[in-house]
Amino acid sequence: MIYLDHAATSFPKAPGVVEAISSFLTHRAGNPGRSGHSLALAAQAMVTEVRGLVASFFSAEEPSRVVFCQNATDAINLALWGLCRVSDRVVVSGLEHNAVARPLAAMTERLGVSVAHARSGADGVLDLDELEGLLAAAPTRLVAMVHASNVCGTILPVAETAALAHRYGALFLLDAAQTAGVLPIDVRALGVDLLAFPGHKGLLGPTGIGGLYVRPGVRLRPLRQGGTGTRSEETQQPEALPEALEAGTLNTVGLAGLGASIRYVSERGLEAIRAHEQLLTAQLLEGLGSIPGVRLIGPADATKQVAVVSITLEGWEPVDVGAALDSSFGIAVRPGLHCAPMAHRTLGTYPGGTIRFSPGPLTSSEEVASAVAAVQRLAGA
Repeated sequence: MIYLDHAATSFPKAPGVVEAISSFLTHRAGNPGRSGHSLALAAQAMVTEVRGLVASFFSAEEPSRVVFCQNATDAINLALWGLCRVSDRVVVSGLEHNAVARPLAAMTERLGVSVAHARSGADGVLDLDELEGLLAAAPTRLVAMVHASNVCGTILPVAETAALAHRYGALFLLDAAQTAGVLPIDVRALGVDLLAFPGHKGLLGPTGIGGLYVRPGVRLRPLRQGGTGTRSEETQQPEALPEALEAGTLNTVGLAGLGASIRYVSERGLEAIRAHEQLLTAQLLEGLGSIPGVRLIGPADATKQVAVVSITLEGWEPVDVGAALDSSFGIAVRPGLHCAPMAHRTLGTYPGGTIRFSPGPLTSSEEVASAVAAVQRLAGA
């Protein structure tokens, strides 16, 4: 199979991930913080080490500001429900994933939270003047924004958005589902208050693990309460991070794999990964864009997007193109709405959606060339 669905999840995983998981299950699979025996202590040492790796990777102030979650969606829910109160106002971009849109819809119904949408162009580029106008119009609790679109790959202006949010008294939540492990993210330099990230996409780790960075001074209500291994005599959830937001046993197996994947990404280097993916993106844009009947969605500029390229093909439904690429050519892509109908409305591809090609750091130029040739065959070119 030629795997071009890294925007959904990475495959294969980083070298060393499988071995790290196997080694942990064989030698260190105790419950961290719950006992004093050697297996529990070994598990706690691993969790502490990985928390430090993540904090360093995102330039967090200290490891305790990293809270481990199930995935980016879990982290976003923790941020939104933990921060927002009755009648709060939230501003979002026009490219948001359902991971942001659906919790906000529920909060609108249950808490009376209001949501304002900052316009993006047909290429996905955010209108900063529109954003500032919305922030100036009414008090806003939070600005929530995807770092790069999972539909068209457009990279949004993080530092500028964070600065505008802070100027008008709002906090800033960044959804790094498509950029963690792909673009450099320094939470302090960028002005990020809350950062949600998955382990299984650009970080090349296993599924079921992710996290939330919480800036010092920002307090969130926990979504659940329970055992933390500390202050067991108290009925209230501990207030200190990360225990305040990490009730129950952590996904230690996932963390073992995440530690190995972050080491690999760090050793290979974000600059090298970005350069490789930019070349593949440019190859896709040039090759697909030259096929009669193909429409490129988004900026169509490898320097302005991550390695996510969406197209439509004249005379074909996206779902049929995806099925044909899989069954006839052994090429895995993602057709449809990509859990982001808001983005498709912005881009003018709703309700049919698009065919999305998303290579990764282990994808070869030859594989991309094969995908372009397959689309040419389907187009009859």
